This record gives sequence, C-alpha cells and structure tokens, in this order.
Amino acid sequence: MTESVDIRAAAVTPASPPSAPAPVDASGRRLFGHPAGLWYLAFTEAWERFSYYGMQTLLVLYMVGQLLQPGHIENVAGFGGFRAALEAVYGPLSIQALASAVFGIYTGLVYLTPVLGGLVADRWLGRTRTILLGGALMTIGHFLMAFDVSFLGALLCLAIGTGCFKGNIAVQVGALYPPEDNARADAFQIFYLGISAGVIASPLVCGTLGEVFGWHYGFAAAGVGMAVGLAIYMAGARHLPAEPKIVVQKKEERLRLSATDWRVLALLLAMLPVLALALLGNQQIFNAYMIWAQASYDFTLFGRTMPTSWLITFDAAASVAMLALSVLFWRVWSRRFAEPVEITKLAIGAVMTVVAFLLLAAAAQAAGGGKISLWWAVAFHIINSIGFAHLVPVALALYVRMAPQAVGATIVGIFYLHLFVANNLVGWVGTRLETMNADRFWLLHAVVVGVSAVILLALRGPVKRALAKAAEGPLDRV
Repeated sequence: MTESVDIRAAAVTPASPPSAPAPVDASGRRLFGHPAGLWYLAFTEAWERFSYYGMQTLLVLYMVGQLLQPGHIENVAGFGGFRAALEAVYGPLSIQALASAVFGIYTGLVYLTPVLGGLVADRWLGRTRTILLGGALMTIGHFLMAFDVSFLGALLCLAIGTGCFKGNIAVQVGALYPPEDNARADAFQIFYLGISAGVIASPLVCGTLGEVFGWHYGFAAAGVGMAVGLAIYMAGARHLPAEPKIVVQKKEERLRLSATDWRVLALLLAMLPVLALALLGNQQIFNAYMIWAQASYDFTLFGRTMPTSWLITFDAAASVAMLALSVLFWRVWSRRFAEPVEITKLAIGAVMTVVAFLLLAAAAQAAGGGKISLWWAVAFHIINSIGFAHLVPVALALYVRMAPQAVGATIVGIFYLHLFVANNLVGWVGTRLETMNADRFWLLHAVVVGVSAVILLALRGPVKRALAKAAEGPLDRV
C-alpha cells in the first residue's frame, strides 16, 4: 500500500502561500472537536479510495480473464495502435505480459497526474472545483469500464481524475486549521482512517462482485462508490475551507537557495530511483502477483473458494497494523536505545522486503505448479507490510525534513515521481512472469530490492551530513 504518502504530504504542504492567512471551515461548525468539513472530507476520501482500489484490484484479473482475450480485445477502440506502440518498446507481448504493461502505465500515470492537478488548482480552478472535476472524471471512468470499446478512455479519465483529486483534497484538510492549531495532526489520523476503511472494504465488495458475478458488476460498484463520495463532498461544500488567494511574490522577496541547499536537492533527486527499486516488490502485488496467486494458492476456505481479490483486503489490513506496530516499536526502542535516523529505517524496510520476496520465491518453489496453503500468503503479506511501513512513510518524512524551506512544497510533489517510476518498472518486470520460472521471478524482485538496500546503506553518510548541515540553519545564501 502507498496511502500514507497522501496524508503526510498534505500535512506538510502549505495550504496557501506563507504570507496569506490559513483558510478555515467557513461555517465555523465543529463536530467532536473538529471542523465539520473534516468529516465530509474524510468520508469523501473513504469512498474515493474504495472506488480506486476496487477498480485496481480487478484490473489485471479482468484484462487477463476477459478483455484481452479473442472476441473482446478487437472491440477496444484504439487498442491496435496502442498495442503496437507497447510492443515497439517491450517486444511481442502475451496476454499476461500485455496486461502487466497496461497496468504499469496506468498506475504510473496516477502518480504523475497530481502534478497537473495541483497546477490546475493553483493557477486556474481552485481546489474545490478541481476536486469536483476529478471526481466527475473518475465516476465517468469507472462506468466506462463496463464496455470493452471504452477501456482506454476509461483509464485516461481515471488517471486524470485521480490527479485532480489526489493531492487537493488532502491539502483541504490541512487548510481547515490555522497554523497554530495542534489538532491538525489528529485530523490527519482521522482522514487516514477513512482511507484505510475504503482500501480494506473495496476488494471485499468490488472484488467479490467482479470475480463471482461478473467483472462489470465490480467496476459498477466502484463507480457507485465514487458517485457517493462526490455527493458527500458537494453536500459539505459550505463547510469546506475558503479558496486561498494567489499571492505572487516579487523576485527579490523569494527565498534563494544556498550552495548547501543545491547539494541537498541533488541528493534527494538521486534517491528517487533508489526508492523506486525498493518499492518494486510492494507495487507488484496488484499486478503479476495477482495472476500468480490465483494459480498458486489454495483459496478454499470453509468449503468455499475465496476470491483472489480478498488478498488485497488482507494486505491493506496488514499494512495498517504494521504501520501502527512499527510506530509503537520505535517508541519503546527509543526509551533505551538511540532511534535510527530515517535513512537507516529505509534500509531496514528494504531488507524486510527482500525477506518477504525470498519467502515468496520459496513458496513458488514449494508450489511446483500445484497449489499451496494460504499460510504462505499470510506470512508474505505480514513481512512485506513491515517493510512497507519503513519505506514510503519514512521516505516522505526524510524528504520533508531535508527539503530546503524555499522549495519544500515542490519537493513533496517531486517525491511522488519515485512511485511513477516504480509502477512503470512494475509493468515492465511483470511482462517476464510467463517467461521465467516463478521462483526465479520472485527472486529477481528480492535481488532488485536488495540492491536498493545496499545503496541506501551507502547513502547513510551523505544523508546524515546533509541533515547536520540543515540543523545548523540557512548558510551561504546566494
């Protein structure tokens, strides 16, 4: 899972320019100690994540099981040219490999379009109208998934809509509180609970409908979920924060970067591909892993066959639990020992991910083309979730801490680019599932993540020196 990125990023991204007062809930109404707008935003986000993950859970299974099969693929508008373009890059693609490539491009765009969504909100439409536009595009996209012909158009609507929605709604949460209000941290925890609820519920509802009753029922459920979220957002319009005025600073008033700042920026940019490698395994869970799991795990539970998509619900629940336990563990640890800095925790996360994928390689070898117990899946998801808890959230914390003040919000936006790279890499590597033995395929993931762990350990010195410089305050301004 990657959802903690949205929340933490919003918590540190300025809701308005520094010289402007922070907007707050215009109605002034509070519920359980928080502005009423928070609850509307939290429920909106819960339904949006329900729709997003409901669709993503089914996407690869649907493409392999129906859409890319003869009799359906010919009906997809524009797919002939699209496939030709993909095969010009990847070479000839089987059905599974083609599904993997499409998945990688789509999920990669989801982490690139928020840059466009932020620009549209800041320059032209404002956050509220941009969120409404994004929600409408996503709703349309989900319902377009009901038809073979509109598949590519549906993915485009979903990618652009998510970009308009993703960052802007989280920033609105922060904008509900003035700068000195410490309740903001609690607000983001409540917001995260909404996300977690949506992520956990979506495979149970959309996944079950799609796998048991028909793919389009699952996609329709995702569309209904997004429509509900949009309706909640519109119902709470009067409780939302006022749109901040655009304050254009004169050139001489802008903070200027020092030589130290430039070195820090170079280091942060250099870390992006390393983080992308570290997340290859975690992001593959929605792609090739689903195909392999469907063929390899014994999903019989109490005499009935469990839908493959329920693995995503378990993964989401494990991720939330391991995030909470990780925070608790380091709090207890810090009472007797020095708590590791962020770069060390990142290396720990990468190592735990390596262990998870070594276990998956062993599971593939044990399967030998047959079926294996779901206990392999339980062990894999728990260990991988421990790794995730030390990767994405910790990486964002490090970027926020190291980012020069003059470009703090920009750095948070740039941070998302490692997920763009990671998901495109997931699509490319996933095309090898059918051409490699399964145990070697998962071993490849362990090796790639292991390389990232080695690089992260090598970066401990430069990062610690950069943090020490940052702690000294702004130097050699130029």
